[in-house]
Amino acid sequence: MTQQLTVLGNPGHRRVTLFAAAARAGGLPEPAVLPWLDVLRGGYRLPTGTLLRIESPGEEPLVDELLRGPALGSGYAPTRVEGTAGWYAGVLTALRGLAAQPGVRLLGDPEEIAVMFDKRRAHALLAAAGVPVPRALDGTVSGWAELRERLADAGLHRVFVKPAHGSSASGVMALEFGPRGRLLATTSVELAGDRLHNSLRVRRYRAEHEVAAIVDRLAPDGLHVEQWVPKASQSGRSADLRVVVVDGRATHAVVRTSAQPMTNLHLGGARGSLDQAREAAGPAWPALLETAERAAACFPGSPMVGVDVLPTAGWRRALVGEVNAFGDLLPNLTGLPGGPAEGLDTYGAQLAALTRRAARTPVPTHHQSMEPSR
Repeated sequence: MTQQLTVLGNPGHRRVTLFAAAARAGGLPEPAVLPWLDVLRGGYRLPTGTLLRIESPGEEPLVDELLRGPALGSGYAPTRVEGTAGWYAGVLTALRGLAAQPGVRLLGDPEEIAVMFDKRRAHALLAAAGVPVPRALDGTVSGWAELRERLADAGLHRVFVKPAHGSSASGVMALEFGPRGRLLATTSVELAGDRLHNSLRVRRYRAEHEVAAIVDRLAPDGLHVEQWVPKASQSGRSADLRVVVVDGRATHAVVRTSAQPMTNLHLGGARGSLDQAREAAGPAWPALLETAERAAACFPGSPMVGVDVLPTAGWRRALVGEVNAFGDLLPNLTGLPGGPAEGLDTYGAQLAALTRRAARTPVPTHHQSMEPSR
């Protein structure tokens, strides 16, 4: 691979440093870094022949404020949940601008990233392709009153309510309607007056006026509502899989377990045992990985995706919850035994695949360093 490899990311973030470490381990030159902040401010220039890897803009307060801040005004804070529609629009504008740069090749299709970061569009695409997904409400939901009515009409009593453009379980609510009008919402959202904040503590809301306030605050940014399907378990905890698919092959898998409906590690989730999962699934294990590969095939312009696979009780079949454009941050995880990435982390696997593709398809090269704009 002789093209200039550059990473669009936040300098110093572990996504960037881990990818650079994988490049060095593979004997490749240190990738250049194009800061998200420079792109959003318009202060960048890329040389012709750049091969640009797109990394998440998350976990950088200045970047986040540029993307979401205008929608929140003076009430902006990094912990705020709202503003995801503005974040989404800003990211797509930036990526489309980069894709229009002459002589720059993006490792990832901005239009596919646009679909992955809209849970409604991604769900519809997967369903149309025959990939198993949870049942979901179609179209938009204007707020709590409409949500209650539509769920009653659909006969759905347990659902996940998700911000359409959210990530890392931000704003996600597991909603249950019980007998005699009982209501339970489990979420990491902290309701503070008329504002919503992310919290590392999972909360339970039972008062309808509080649940309604959260839903009504989230609805303007867009909501995706899908059936809450009982998942498999491991050691008495709910379990699912994050499967990384590189060049169409499932290369890495991690079991995520939790006592909560959400399995995210920052919300009390923990890595489970892959060996136990494979044993529990038995002959169905290859089909679980194939489900992830089928989901990835819906995004042919994306050399890597992370697929959230939801095994049902007994580990015999699975649904796809989400497809993540930046779902490869799995430190210290090496590839599946016997697979194409055995012994490699997720970044090393992608670099190896990139090198293989470059060897098959030589491209013109230009050895220029990245320069700041004048």
